[in-house]
Amino acid sequence: MEIIYFVVVGLLALIAGGFVGAVLRKRIVESKFESLESYSKKILEEAHKEAKNVKKEAALQAKDMLYQMKVEVEKESQEKREQILALETRILHKEENLDRKLEQIEKREGKLVEKERALDQSEKELKRKDAEAERIVAEQRKQLETLAGISMEEAKQMLISSMEEEAKHDGAKIIRKIEIEAKAEADRKAQDILALAVKRYAGDYVAEKTVSVVALPNEEMKGRIIGREGRNIRAIEAATGIDLIIDDTPEAVILSGFNPVRREVAKISLERLINDGRIHPARIEEIVAKVDKEIEASIKEAGEQAAFDVGVHGIHGDLIKLIGRLKYRSSYAQNVLQHSREVSFLCGVMASELGINIKQAKRAGLLHDIGKAVDHEVEGPHSLIGADLAKRYGESAQVIHAIAAHHEEIPPESILAVLVQAADTLSGARPGARQETLESYVKRLEGLEKIANTFKGVNKSYAIQAGREIRIMVEGKIVDDDQSYTLCKDIAKKIEKELTYPGQIKVTVIRETRAVEFAK
Repeated sequence: MEIIYFVVVGLLALIAGGFVGAVLRKRIVESKFESLESYSKKILEEAHKEAKNVKKEAALQAKDMLYQMKVEVEKESQEKREQILALETRILHKEENLDRKLEQIEKREGKLVEKERALDQSEKELKRKDAEAERIVAEQRKQLETLAGISMEEAKQMLISSMEEEAKHDGAKIIRKIEIEAKAEADRKAQDILALAVKRYAGDYVAEKTVSVVALPNEEMKGRIIGREGRNIRAIEAATGIDLIIDDTPEAVILSGFNPVRREVAKISLERLINDGRIHPARIEEIVAKVDKEIEASIKEAGEQAAFDVGVHGIHGDLIKLIGRLKYRSSYAQNVLQHSREVSFLCGVMASELGINIKQAKRAGLLHDIGKAVDHEVEGPHSLIGADLAKRYGESAQVIHAIAAHHEEIPPESILAVLVQAADTLSGARPGARQETLESYVKRLEGLEKIANTFKGVNKSYAIQAGREIRIMVEGKIVDDDQSYTLCKDIAKKIEKELTYPGQIKVTVIRETRAVEFAK
């Protein structure tokens, strides 16, 4: 009971305490609210005071800014008014200047009108005077034509002819001077290059001939070669393709055929048959077949050796065989393979001096006469035949052109082509390198003199030095010194165009003036 009592008393105490606390808190809050309300009123009053002060300050600042702006606007307005006044002053000055210029222009226009009138009158006067002058000139011209006995056109033509002759004469002098200077320099350089090339190619040269005569030990061998009813000679001709001529020539048989290789096969075969003594169709075929294989091997070996000697590599195998076939080909008694070697070497030496491709120059020089290996089988110039062969076997365009142009069947268009031409001429023109028949020699001499005699002013001409020089005597009254120089060039060009010859031909024009008087 006592516990319950204490519990109840405790509860009542708590309730009473809570109530008292609530009352106290209420009073505290009410007192704080009253203090806050008074504080807020105070703040509001202060805020109103500050707002009034700010408003006053703002009004003062605005008035000050308005005043400053007004002052600036008035200042700018004053400046603009001053500028406008200055512009108006300048415009007035310009208007005054324009007025003065207009007055001057009007005065000048008046003067120009007066001058134009004066010019019109002068022009009319000049036209009248021109007409009068033309009339007088026509009359004077008629009088001159009557006195001179020739018309104006004839006189004009005579004057033109005289001036033309004088111009040609002066032109010949200038050409002569320029060409002498250029030729002196060119000759010097060319001589240096050619001399170096010839000096470096110091090999001996032997002019070979294609031998087509087989010597016999006795006259009885002719009968054995012919055989019973001619069967042996027919077998030899059938196997080799070469004709055998057995005539009254003592102890000799002549071989006739265009193909030099076949002729060589026939020659060697016949010599072996003669040495062996057994001459009959079966033995003939056996020997010819054996010699044919040996010649083919020899041809290939000769071609390879020639390419090796000049340092040219990578040539097609068929071209190598064609080069080897040149061993049995001759031109003016000059062996063509030896000639090709020589041209190749000379091309290489001159190419090194000129700074162009040495290997290409040697290649073109070695192949330049390759067409002669088959020219007895194919129609056409050997240079064009050789160019076709080189093209077929993959040679370069420069080498093909040099081969085709080395005898000017087509015009040379490269340094290489001219180089091959020069080397070919140099090789063929060496003393003893070539020989020619008496008939062609005589024809060339006659042709040289005939060409020289066709020119005006030529009195006599003489071909000398075995046709390597022609000397021409001209009339001194018809051809002067400068014209003789031009005449010499014209004759040389015509010889180059119309004649075929090895090496070069020197043309010399001789002009002589004689004065004769008798002392009495």
